Amino acid sequence: MIFRAVLVGCGSMSKGWLEAITSSDLLKGRIRIVGLVDLDPATAAARAAEFGLHDAVIGHDLGEILSQTQPDLMFDVVIPDARRAVVETGLRHNCHVLSEKPMASSLADAQALVALAAETGRTHAIVQNRRFISGVRRIRSMLDSGVLGDLTALHGDFFIGAHFGGFRDQMHSPLLLDMAIHTLDAARFMGNKVPQSVYCLETNPRGSWYAQGAAANAIFEMSDGVVFNYRGSWCAEGAPTSWEGAWRIIGTRGSLIWDGADSFEARVTANDGGFLRELRPVPVPTAPDPDQTHGHASVLAEFISAIATGRTPETDGSDNIKSLAMVFAAIESANTQRRVKICA
Repeated sequence: MIFRAVLVGCGSMSKGWLEAITSSDLLKGRIRIVGLVDLDPATAAARAAEFGLHDAVIGHDLGEILSQTQPDLMFDVVIPDARRAVVETGLRHNCHVLSEKPMASSLADAQALVALAAETGRTHAIVQNRRFISGVRRIRSMLDSGVLGDLTALHGDFFIGAHFGGFRDQMHSPLLLDMAIHTLDAARFMGNKVPQSVYCLETNPRGSWYAQGAAANAIFEMSDGVVFNYRGSWCAEGAPTSWEGAWRIIGTRGSLIWDGADSFEARVTANDGGFLRELRPVPVPTAPDPDQTHGHASVLAEFISAIATGRTPETDGSDNIKSLAMVFAAIESANTQRRVKICA
């Protein structure tokens, strides 16, 4: 089956979407872009020309383009503040919708979109592409195997000096709302635990080029007594982590360290005696499904596969809202300087 799709929002982020759709072996011949929508039609036309989408309908009025093209899918790549209206338009035009993260710019908006997707019988899923990489899948597999014992803690660090320019420099809580969602969603997926509460300190370090909230430290209480510690900054120069962060994951029998790229170190106790237990290395398993390790392309492939088979995709809004709830609870905690319960 070839899915007809309209992409809305043709700025810089749209390039990654179109590269995945047109270049990935997972998606070749499965999606046809029939329309491109942007507030500036010239931007949409330029993106169409760049990717050879000569038959795509170009315009600025989303409802009009959806009515004209009658697509199966809508790809939402707009700024967060525009997301709810765009997704609602897509769902009401009978489209299954795949959105950029974050799912919405407020938890109330996210809840409204989950409700509307259920009402219309359409799927609304989110591009959480960081959980579709080999390292995250391998760690989930290792924790599921029990080789580290019972999970007790996850520690995720994210330190990048990112000079975006544009809307991120002025937005509220740019780290927590725009980037931490990846790390928080990865922690929730790898640990397979339910977030319950958070205490967060948000700061804007000296020298920051962001208007507010470029750094944060958060302690999340998860189910089964697991603690997830998050430390991050968008304005940390000199010693960047991977874009996937740097991780220490602790179980009752041992620990795993991952640099967010290709380096893994996992060791467990080799005996039960002595002040400090003797340790032995253990291998980190390969990802159970290689097709689920190609980032953006794997998210798109999972999305259309779920639609074709009538199942719920992994990053469906009804699940992703739990990661978004972690974000907004952290922001509320930072604003109130209080521990906040997490309710999706």
